[in-house]
Amino acid sequence: MERRQFIATAALGSLMLPTLAKRNTTPLPFTFSLTGNEIRYNSEAFARATKVIFLSDTHLWQHDDREIPYQRYSDRMAGAYHRTRHFQTGEPTDPMTSFEQTLRYAAENESDLLVLGGDIFSYPSEAAIEWALDKLNSTGIPYIYTTGNHDWHYEGMEGSSMDLRREWTDKRLKKLFHGKNPAISYQDVNGIRFLVVDNSVYEILPEQLTFFEQYTRTDLPIVLVMHIPLYVAGRSINFGCGHPEWGAQSDDGYQTERRERWRKGGHTSVTMDFHRKVFETPNLVGILTGHIHSPSLDVVNGIPQFVAPANAQGGFLEIDFLHG
Repeated sequence: MERRQFIATAALGSLMLPTLAKRNTTPLPFTFSLTGNEIRYNSEAFARATKVIFLSDTHLWQHDDREIPYQRYSDRMAGAYHRTRHFQTGEPTDPMTSFEQTLRYAAENESDLLVLGGDIFSYPSEAAIEWALDKLNSTGIPYIYTTGNHDWHYEGMEGSSMDLRREWTDKRLKKLFHGKNPAISYQDVNGIRFLVVDNSVYEILPEQLTFFEQYTRTDLPIVLVMHIPLYVAGRSINFGCGHPEWGAQSDDGYQTERRERWRKGGHTSVTMDFHRKVFETPNLVGILTGHIHSPSLDVVNGIPQFVAPANAQGGFLEIDFLHG
């Protein structure tokens, strides 16, 4: 199957090309601070105060009769997150409790947007997806979502990562995208543009690079949402999107996860071009990612990249964009 078919499987309404503004090359002035899991931005570019809750790596799972035919593909991950410990208190918790508590916190604090950064599910369990959709819809808060490498992955199932992502995104995860394209989409909230790019196979497709170039041609401040962090010098292979050592020789997890091995020869030129252009985007005020299960912050060319603590352990990022 051609790579572009992942793009073509979803509604193309979100890909109507905008009127292209002249690209601004002057960095957008802003400041930010990080205290615990709270991020505070200040800039005159933010039209009004906006609160965003970012969560990733909840690893929800549920089993019912519909899952029986897939048990041989889901057993390992179904047993991975029964009990966890809260990222702040160390008290026992679990993914379902953590997810509900985070949504409750978002509602009680009148959040403007929920951002789901992938691996919300440990595998594409129908019961877990239905449960999460019900909880999300009951908040009344708009949300955007990108898949992580586990959301669509049944371990040991035949097929390439590209093909399996397309198949199970279409079969099980479609309702989470509100009719938007699962590979590339955007949402403007209170004058802030949230760009969502699915890099859950570690790579960027040509259409995604084109999308990024087109939809950053705006005067709006931009936040980029992905699952896998972009490579930053000194970081491990887990910061795998654009990592110069990514490839078959560094992939020591493919047998455990029962998936195809990363490609020989490393990243495509498209992925490396995307990595470079992201950190050259003057109105990009932040990158939100997950995948690592451990919080971190890196700043490249003045652009901060945040990795959220795992929501399976109650973790999330609370982000306030303030005018001034």
